[in-house]
Amino acid sequence: MSRIDDLIEQHCPDGVEFRPVAAIANVGTGSSNRNEEVTEGKYPFYVRSKDVLRIDEYEFDEKAIVIPGEGGIGEVFHYVEGKYALHQRAYRIHFITTDVDTKFAYYYLSAHFKLFILQKAVSATVTSIRKPMIEDFPIPVPPIEVQREIVAILDKFTQLEAELEAELEARRKQYEHYRNELLSFKNVEGGVRWISMGDAFTMEAGKFISADKISATQTPEFLYPCFGANGLRGYVSDFNTSGNLLAIGRQGALCGNVTRTVGDFYATEHAVVVKPKDAINIDWAYHLLAFMNLNQYATKSAQPGLSVGNLLKLKMPLPESVMQTNAARILNCLDDLVNDISIGLPAEIEARRKQYEYYRDRLLTFKELDVA
Repeated sequence: MSRIDDLIEQHCPDGVEFRPVAAIANVGTGSSNRNEEVTEGKYPFYVRSKDVLRIDEYEFDEKAIVIPGEGGIGEVFHYVEGKYALHQRAYRIHFITTDVDTKFAYYYLSAHFKLFILQKAVSATVTSIRKPMIEDFPIPVPPIEVQREIVAILDKFTQLEAELEAELEARRKQYEHYRNELLSFKNVEGGVRWISMGDAFTMEAGKFISADKISATQTPEFLYPCFGANGLRGYVSDFNTSGNLLAIGRQGALCGNVTRTVGDFYATEHAVVVKPKDAINIDWAYHLLAFMNLNQYATKSAQPGLSVGNLLKLKMPLPESVMQTNAARILNCLDDLVNDISIGLPAEIEARRKQYEYYRDRLLTFKELDVA
């Protein structure tokens, strides 16, 4: 930061000029459609999402910023360098002056463009962006040395986060590999005994509670977690279940998801409370039920669902207690590493993201030069 402060003090102590995009860049859309996508195409094809498709013909060869015209309103999805094709409802911003570093502009738009669009719109429910809205956006133009120094710092943060994300993905694959090895029982000498889930667990659907009695945040009044179809739904003032148990979502597109529960909590009618019997290790049961992909047993209808009766009939393996304990210990460690937001890689990524946002906000806040 001290070098940037020195550069600003040297080159622009009184502030920097802000220029509208229209004065320093060309703004336009592409002419390609999604049906022109080629799976193994030679060039990147940018559309109205973060997904990058491929195509065999390119439209532009340049440095540019790509933003969606519809969908993620105000989002800034891509910094582009080289040959690419562009969807007809996505915009490119290509700078035509050497006074602006495109990567610097990308970082600045990523931090400020969405708020600008929402403030400019008549309502917060903007459905599409028009070219003049982009062209009116003001960008600070500090000396190019300052811009490049800022880019170098922010690039380091984004590179570190990308490396952590890659590490997290590798650990997820490692978790899935060991889970498959430990829970498929393909290589267990003599095999394992298979029983019905009704012999392993007691299961009971929760009770209805009206939405106005559920708080999105935990407070002294709304103290107890409330579990529904998709896991944690919010917090309530009273509980109907206690213990170190599991909850299975039983309704909706994501039914079959498994959540661990500890202590006092409320289970809605869209959750099944699962209590293991004496021979079942609770941690092992959590990993097994998640591995079984219970969603596949849901009714195929407009509102998929799992009934307690059908769940109780499903077959599951029952290894010896020592095998359950050992498998649970290994899988718990891997699961914490990839999923626990208070420890492991998710916590590290969140800390780095907050650090990046702090420095981004500091680095990309400029005093505007008084040109009057």
